[in-house]
Amino acid sequence: MTYYEVLDDRFQDFIISLCRLEKLHTGMRWAEGPVYFADGRFLLFSDIPNNRMLKWDEVTETVSVFRHPSNFSNGNTRDRQGRLVSCEHGQRRVTRTEYDGSITILADRLEGKRLNSPNDVVVKSDDTVWFTDPPYGILSNYEGYKAPSEIGACNVYCLDPKSGALTVAAGDFDKPNGLAFSPDEGRLYIADSGRSHGRDKPHHIRCFDVGEDGRLSNVYIFAEIDPGIPDGFRIDVDGNLWVSAGDGVHCFASDGTLLGKILVPETVANVCFGGPHRNRLFIAASSSLYAVYLNTTGLQFC
Repeated sequence: MTYYEVLDDRFQDFIISLCRLEKLHTGMRWAEGPVYFADGRFLLFSDIPNNRMLKWDEVTETVSVFRHPSNFSNGNTRDRQGRLVSCEHGQRRVTRTEYDGSITILADRLEGKRLNSPNDVVVKSDDTVWFTDPPYGILSNYEGYKAPSEIGACNVYCLDPKSGALTVAAGDFDKPNGLAFSPDEGRLYIADSGRSHGRDKPHHIRCFDVGEDGRLSNVYIFAEIDPGIPDGFRIDVDGNLWVSAGDGVHCFASDGTLLGKILVPETVANVCFGGPHRNRLFIAASSSLYAVYLNTTGLQFC
């Protein structure tokens, strides 16, 4: 079976032809939000419609329930102190799991109005928390609870966890989704998955310059994703983007060139790097969790 589609010779440098795509677990309704814990040798990921988070143990290669109910959690990451940060569709909030297991609410409202349904999240080196807020969790009772938007917009937010200040970092999105910083944090990439609800709507990733004050500027469309839509993605140490798509994972160079694809037999929702050397790409795809070893290293925080 062919696992890779090479579109640019540079892609050959990042794949290991002997490594096959492995299916680690299946049985989810919609797998999302993988995040790797090197200190515990495990991966957490969301199964949104089943209202649970699962834990894949790298040593025993077994899966157990980490959290149920999970408030329909979607995207997950770790902060610079190693704590789990999660986007919850059900409670329409971003939370942090403390070392003792208690939950701290980081953000759930903007100027008194409830957020839509936070989707994906990253933490910058200055500890600010950046997350997207499309309406997927309030469009139906399948991935959250059907409700009207109180804000009336789908924004990207920046949260200062020290002061609690929540600001709109970027607007003018149809359905903002995955996001990640470049290795030097000078650029922020944000997916717009509006095409999920209309063929004429966005299915691209935008790139912003990030100023020293955190302000975003000089936006342009970095790449369009086809087939499917861009959902979650992550970046390696060389600045390449590994993006979810309808036929697998698309790898883009930092100049926007589509280098190649990892072909996956299910629609991909999100990815993350993990393993002791951060050279294993974990892939949350529809009903299954996959993984493949690559000849590159993922950013530790993205």
